[in-house]
Amino acid sequence: MREQINENLKTAIKAKDKLRVGTLRLINAAIKDRDIAARSTGKDPVTDAEILEIMAKMVKQRVESAQTYADAGREELATQEREEILIIKDFMPQQMNEDEVASAVKDVVDELGAESLKDMGRTMAALKERYAGKMDFGQANKVVKEHLQ
Repeated sequence: MREQINENLKTAIKAKDKLRVGTLRLINAAIKDRDIAARSTGKDPVTDAEILEIMAKMVKQRVESAQTYADAGREELATQEREEILIIKDFMPQQMNEDEVASAVKDVVDELGAESLKDMGRTMAALKERYAGKMDFGQANKVVKEHLQ
């Protein structure tokens, strides 16, 4: 993933696409920050799954920022945030829809034998392990609660 991001960055620089260059540099900076944090604790550099988590977090932040800007009447800034979201999502796998999330949750709950809310942590950990970057875990959290109640 790092190579793909860097290749896209080089292309964007050559094309003088300032928004894309800035967004890709932000992604690289977030990855490097996580690498440095991992290095200080003796862990390996971030994996592709962790890069997907970083990008999902970046998308979530931009969605919130775009909403805040739109509410404040700063539509040009909201538009910029939305454009950055599209750039980041280019590197992420297709997100699962509601039916796919519900099906995946049901499969994991059945497989783990989860029966109550006490099993929620195990269930969410298994989902995060299997569907990193593909699933909205906020949505999955609600589905898991419904299944386990």
